[in-house]
Amino acid sequence: MFNTNIKDIPEMYPAIIAKSKEIGFTMPSDLLVGSLLRTLVSSKPRANILELGTGIGLSLSWMIDGMDSFSKLITVDSDPELIKIAHSFFGEDSRVDIICKDGTTWIHEYQGVMFDFIFADAWPGKYSEIEEILNLVKTGGFYVIDDMNIQPNWPERHQHLVHRLIDYLEERNDFSVTKMEWSTGLIIAVKTK
Repeated sequence: MFNTNIKDIPEMYPAIIAKSKEIGFTMPSDLLVGSLLRTLVSSKPRANILELGTGIGLSLSWMIDGMDSFSKLITVDSDPELIKIAHSFFGEDSRVDIICKDGTTWIHEYQGVMFDFIFADAWPGKYSEIEEILNLVKTGGFYVIDDMNIQPNWPERHQHLVHRLIDYLEERNDFSVTKMEWSTGLIIAVKTK
């Protein structure tokens, strides 16, 4: 099986990749992660979805591709330039709310409904505000994080934070956690109670 031979990429994906190269964006999402995100999102009809760390919109393109017409997605990033680019690709989609705000601030201010699916690809919701973000996952909902394997752009001692996060997730008794030595290293957690 050749898992890197993914033919059914989202319509906007090539244009987002081109824009990513044009602006020198150095944190693009992995193709395999994108494919998995679409598959997982597709399992949640009428879903309420959250992405923390919009970036340029690569992961967002996969999740949107997996959403049904009744699902809603909120994506949050603190970089106004990246949000502007993501908005240029997805701003017309009424299912998507693209928010330019510090993730920590957004998490603490959020008063809406719980989520069926959370992809945390930013510091807030992954290495900080973890308790708050996990409390926003519905029973049966997914919490997904990537980049758990050593990455070339990690700062010194980042590996310690990864281990601490993994230990924390594994100690919780309200989530079923699977660690995947695949792609950039993923954790898929499902809230069980």
